[in-house]
Amino acid sequence: MSDNINDNNEEEENEESFADLLDSYETGMSDDIRTGDRIKGKIISIGQDTIFVDTGTKVDGAVEKSALLDENGELPYKVGDEVELFVVSNDENEVRLSKKFTGGEGFEQLDDAFRAKIPVEGKVKEVCKGGFRITLMGKLAFCPISQMDVNFVEKPEDYVGQTFTFIITKLEMRAKNVVVSRRKLLEAARKEEQEEFLKTLAVGNVYTGLVKKLMPFGAFVDIANGVDGLVHISELSWSRVSKPEDAVSVGDKIEVKVLSLEPKEKSHLPKISLSRKQVENNPWDSIKDNFKPGDKITGKITRCMNFGAFVEISPGIEGLVHVSEISYTKRITHPESVLTVGESISVVIKEVDAEHRRISLSIRDAEGDPWTDIEDNYTVGQTINGTVEKIEKFGYFISIAAGITGLLPKSKTKNAPEPAVFDKLKSGDKLSVRIDEIDAPNRKISLGIEGAAPDDWQSFTKDNTTTTSTMGSLGDLLNDAIKNKD
Repeated sequence: MSDNINDNNEEEENEESFADLLDSYETGMSDDIRTGDRIKGKIISIGQDTIFVDTGTKVDGAVEKSALLDENGELPYKVGDEVELFVVSNDENEVRLSKKFTGGEGFEQLDDAFRAKIPVEGKVKEVCKGGFRITLMGKLAFCPISQMDVNFVEKPEDYVGQTFTFIITKLEMRAKNVVVSRRKLLEAARKEEQEEFLKTLAVGNVYTGLVKKLMPFGAFVDIANGVDGLVHISELSWSRVSKPEDAVSVGDKIEVKVLSLEPKEKSHLPKISLSRKQVENNPWDSIKDNFKPGDKITGKITRCMNFGAFVEISPGIEGLVHVSEISYTKRITHPESVLTVGESISVVIKEVDAEHRRISLSIRDAEGDPWTDIEDNYTVGQTINGTVEKIEKFGYFISIAAGITGLLPKSKTKNAPEPAVFDKLKSGDKLSVRIDEIDAPNRKISLGIEGAAPDDWQSFTKDNTTTTSTMGSLGDLLNDAIKNKD
């Protein structure tokens, strides 16, 4: 008898223990979820078409597998992953979940979404004054044009017919006034993406960005969904840039390197300094490998100064043509009188100083010295046509070719067939002359008149301490010689 009593007591104790265990298991379970709620739960199983999620209640939630596929049609989740979903229906046997909340067609569902700040799906019906009419859960809503996108809406009509997710910002049931915003959702999503990007942002990193805006001092480049940095005008190119638009245009995709990061007041985004040119190596680092004295190359004139002209021979590589190296045929006092910024021109490299980043160039050497082959082109006794360049007391300077000027002493015109003709000569007049002597090393030519006996060239130069030159107008250069003679 006592054994039976003991058995009964054990059964009662076991039943009580089981009840305690069940109560303990159900502690933390909540039945307080309703349609429209946003919940987080872990995936407990993945079926062929359905995914089951722990809702934190006695009933597991079910969501269609297709609703969680990514843009490539693949499922980015596995068992154990946590997902955030909306409750679209809830009864004792089943909790249906969805990635987006659609609700029913009544204002009660709109009110639920408004109060819980639940994103809802709507379709842009048409453009109206100030914005758009949106079909939302069976009702019409209004979206201001400024709230349709994070960027300026240039063509509102492009949005008509498209379906987007909105957040309800204003709800007046009696007036049936519903105002929604898409921008707030986009900004929230963008901020979240920006925060993730900022975790990896570091000085020295290289990114592909989009040129968004040009200013006189540089270009603003978007490197990650609204994370903008400034490329200063000096960092746009190794070449000299006077205006940002000379190097880039709005909409261009360019590679940039992060130079510095600084905190910015009242913003979660830092102040970012970028460089486009430093993505590539400094061209001066390999200057000796690419250029050497004697090379003849084509460059572009970038600046004209009183002392010469700067010529870009490669992106980021400028050399100087000193004023004395511009021409063999003319005396140049102002480079801009014969050269134009932006003009392409041939130059010869005279010297490369990689340490100080200097290159000396010559335009005249590229064109060639007309005196180099003077004796091959002209002979003593040859009669040629020339042009009077300048008239002095002692004679006439006659240009016989570009850069080649000879002297016709007045003493040689006295015995000419018509000596009176020379009294009427002026600059620019044509004149037939005879070559009496060529002194190539000293760049001198003595001229005479056909039919008149040649004079001794030495007798003229003996009394003149300044010799002729073809660096410019020989008459100009001999002004000092005239003074000395007098």
